[in-house]
Amino acid sequence: MTTWCAKLLAGLCFVVSLTAPAQAANEKGSADEAMAMTKKAVAFYKANGAEKAFAEFNKPDGQFRDRDLYIFVYDKAGTVLSIGSNPKLIGKNLIDMKDVDGKPIIKGFVDLAFGPAGKGWVDYKWPNPVSKAVEPKSSYIERAGDVLIGCGIYK
Repeated sequence: MTTWCAKLLAGLCFVVSLTAPAQAANEKGSADEAMAMTKKAVAFYKANGAEKAFAEFNKPDGQFRDRDLYIFVYDKAGTVLSIGSNPKLIGKNLIDMKDVDGKPIIKGFVDLAFGPAGKGWVDYKWPNPVSKAVEPKSSYIERAGDVLIGCGIYK
């Protein structure tokens, strides 16, 4: 009986291990969800002001966190004003940060947001904390007054 239970448990563990990657893939936010979250964050920022918005954006369990999606905010100089994934970065200037291919990331955000379009997607490569691999990532950025607000997805 004990051997039978052990075999059953081992079989169940094997099946779960096969489905775990599929479940992890379903945990990713989509491009439409990232864009919708950014637009919601821009509206919240405009309605409530910077202080209240940044506090809400930084809440680990707040309305601006969903699976791997979170809001980030930078000023025109590339300084982090709010970031849901790592509040330790707040106040740091990241304008010179580049991806593994040498592509400027934050400068790309700033150029897009404060350029004629004022919004759109920026593609780059970034380490995925789940897979531990460098993966293509894309962030939807929108200008909101004197800041840019965005949300990114792994492709």
